[in-house]
Amino acid sequence: MTEQDATNTDHAGASAEPFRSGFIAIVGRPNVGKSTLLNHLIGQKISITSRKAQTTRHRIHGILTDAHTQYIFVDTPGFQTKHMNALNRGMNRVVTSSLRDVQVVMYVLEALRYDERDQEVLKLLPDNRPVLLVINKIDEVADKGQLFAFAERVAQDFKHVLSRAEGFAEIVPVSAKLGSKLDELREALRRHLPEGEPIYDENDITDRSERFLAGEMLREKVFRFTGEELPYSVSVVIEQFKLEGKMRRIHAAILVDKEAHKAMLIGKKGEKLKEIATQARLDMEKLFDGKVYLEVFVKVRSGWADDQRVLRSLGYE
Repeated sequence: MTEQDATNTDHAGASAEPFRSGFIAIVGRPNVGKSTLLNHLIGQKISITSRKAQTTRHRIHGILTDAHTQYIFVDTPGFQTKHMNALNRGMNRVVTSSLRDVQVVMYVLEALRYDERDQEVLKLLPDNRPVLLVINKIDEVADKGQLFAFAERVAQDFKHVLSRAEGFAEIVPVSAKLGSKLDELREALRRHLPEGEPIYDENDITDRSERFLAGEMLREKVFRFTGEELPYSVSVVIEQFKLEGKMRRIHAAILVDKEAHKAMLIGKKGEKLKEIATQARLDMEKLFDGKVYLEVFVKVRSGWADDQRVLRSLGYE
């Protein structure tokens, strides 16, 4: 083979791998593991997780760029069917609007769990976009043979509810927690993304600011360390975010609905709040790759979850 032949072969190989990029919505009911899946797909924690519903409240883009593809994952809140305050209605609008703005949809279910909450999300799926069924938490299923019948049942429902002649574009079983089958999922997604140039820089991992991510890290710890005794009417406001050299100085307020909630959050001699702040700070330092000075206060703001003005100020759509 001549040098020119080798060059031509290289160009032919390159042309066989066109660059693809696009937006991929991750949708499903609360607690199916959407945020955990996003974090593992991009290899970086940007979306907060907990076992409680309503953990994710905003639309967050997680970005993964490799030699041939830029995946822009759109993590959406779990679709809410209960407790319809203004906050939850706003979260549902985020889900429905996200589905209009993407090229591919990932419909995420828990393995062998499919009920009316999942069916409510199924009804929202677009009939003019490729939809991949992603069956998560397969590590919790002892008999993997059950997954085929489960997938067939959901696929039939999908065609019936949306009156589609064809079913899911792909069906991919994964374990987000263990990182199992995620390479197969990325390859399946790539097949359905359009050819196009990167939309974000190759080193970007999210469209969100450090200020936003700091607030989310703190809110995650509130969810994780307060058990079930504290209602979901909790939010976080970053009142100050300053970069001093390589250190970030952050002042944050946790909003609660009642004085009793404030006492729960602070805990005996302030120990609970201290634990929340310490764990949030450690997560921030890992994400930002630098020291963080974090001060956290608790403020009572009654009815904030139904106050449109407050919701707008907090960035809820």
